Amino acid sequence: MNNTLKYGIMFIGLVLLQALILNNIQFLGFINPYFYIYFILLLPSSVNRDLTLLLGFLLGLSLDVFCGSLGCHTFATTLVAYLKPYFQKVFGPREDYDVVIPSFRSFGVKEFLQYATILVFVHQFVYFFVEAFTFADILQVLMKAFCCSIFTILLIYIAEKLTYKR
Repeated sequence: MNNTLKYGIMFIGLVLLQALILNNIQFLGFINPYFYIYFILLLPSSVNRDLTLLLGFLLGLSLDVFCGSLGCHTFATTLVAYLKPYFQKVFGPREDYDVVIPSFRSFGVKEFLQYATILVFVHQFVYFFVEAFTFADILQVLMKAFCCSIFTILLIYIAEKLTYKR
């Protein structure tokens, strides 16, 4: 029950942080950190796949409701929730896989950053591609995805450094 409450508070906190603060921060007019994806990245490997997908869907839907983005967040976040277990197996520890909570401590700094970077970039690319909904602007989509991913990973790195205990 304690973990359920912790993740529930994290879910609500990240949605509110994203919708009320981070969506109003734009560097160079189009670079916006999408830190809310951190919730999906931190879900333990013990959470079953169906619940992970449901939480990804609800997280994206919550942001779509706040931001009026017509399903872009929902699609991108649900896709990341779907892909997460595969990347968690690749970059996570080999032993005790059933009880891993992704972090600097459990994965190692390098592996966690690789895991997070790939999933964040996939999220950003899918989000901006669905938003544009055309191949004509693919270079702009890639540029926005790349730039936003850098700032998102930077925020995730700072959050991990603040919570990392040796």
